[in-house]
Amino acid sequence: MTTGLRERKKQATRAALHESALRLVAERGLDRVSVDDIAADADVSPRTFFNYFPSKDDAVIGLDPEHPLRLAEALSARPATETPVQALRAVHAAEAARMAAETELWPLRLQVVDAHPALAARLTASFARSEQVLAEWLAARTGTRAELDVQPTLLAAVQGSVMRSALHRWRAGDYTASLPALVAEGWDQVEAGFPAPRH
Repeated sequence: MTTGLRERKKQATRAALHESALRLVAERGLDRVSVDDIAADADVSPRTFFNYFPSKDDAVIGLDPEHPLRLAEALSARPATETPVQALRAVHAAEAARMAAETELWPLRLQVVDAHPALAARLTASFARSEQVLAEWLAARTGTRAELDVQPTLLAAVQGSVMRSALHRWRAGDYTASLPALVAEGWDQVEAGFPAPRH
């Protein structure tokens, strides 16, 4: 079995566990779903479950722990002539297009997380870890220090807020709007320096 095929099989198993966890929790509630239930629904053993997720809550959220590093890699591949904001915008556009293509998964994920405060707290903690990775990338790109200079940590937090705001608005509009357009609108506001809203 090639490394590529092995990796695709692992990704498929991880996705199946996440989708089972999401669907079962949406149907029954978080407290009425166990790891055994999720594993059985995904047709794997509980032992296999724990090869992919440390807990039931992590399976429901389903965020890939490697995602922040992949995001930093995607940013590093952007042209050196781009400003950090331009690089972030471009990578966000690709991310939003991928997320919008998951027409059932993302709406269900947002519904389940909003219904369970414990999951929302776990998701917030995951965002904080991603922002730390991005702050370090931004510091390296701009020749600043993530722990002392204002721009890396501030811009890392801003990019997270742009995406979260777009997701909230996407859900509030019953997913009829274009998620990439909502993300782009957020970045337009950032780049314009937050002009006064038009009425």
